[in-house]
Amino acid sequence: MIDYKAARTKMVDNQIRTTDVTSHEVLDAFLTVAREEFVPAAVKPLAYIDTDIQLVPGRFLMEPSPLAKLIQLAEIASTDIVLEVGCGTGYASAVLSRLGSSVVALESDAELAATATETLSRLGYDNVAVVSGDLEAGYAAEAPYDVIFVHGAVEFVPAALFAQLRDGGRLIVVEGYGNASQARIYIKESGHVAERNVFNTAVKPLPGFRRAKEFVF
Repeated sequence: MIDYKAARTKMVDNQIRTTDVTSHEVLDAFLTVAREEFVPAAVKPLAYIDTDIQLVPGRFLMEPSPLAKLIQLAEIASTDIVLEVGCGTGYASAVLSRLGSSVVALESDAELAATATETLSRLGYDNVAVVSGDLEAGYAAEAPYDVIFVHGAVEFVPAALFAQLRDGGRLIVVEGYGNASQARIYIKESGHVAERNVFNTAVKPLPGFRRAKEFVF
């Protein structure tokens, strides 16, 4: 019988604290949320290993260390409204919900959205609303957001997401694929968006978010 609580503590101590995650609120959120509840039954014993976990073909739950570093980067306040783009089964949504006021969890895959809705409801995460739609379009109905968190690597950030940021809001994303990818924070000030590269990382891509190929004559 696996002691998931002990595994969760070991994940935080060995994978998250050791990679410059120092926020007590972030560490506490990762200690609190039961990661094993958000992965397919067949891989539940592997819920706390330091790698990405496949949820359905082409979609992954981000490994704990980069996920925690990205969430820490957002500096989420208890009053913040958060949009998670690509919520998968809802694990990061649950973590984000421990930090902010409410979370809109956007998912394009119907199976994942249904799983996220059921799991979050069953575990009592009442301040998370799972919504279905195109990830690249964001979710304008509940905008503007204080924080937009993109759960996976993308080639570029669509203008629609920046448009849904509140002034003073932060967008957290990994841009680029493989070892060439960068964790970035975008901050909106007086309607203008400034970006900053923060650290190198390699996480699995979200579907879509690719630039249209240009024809060269």
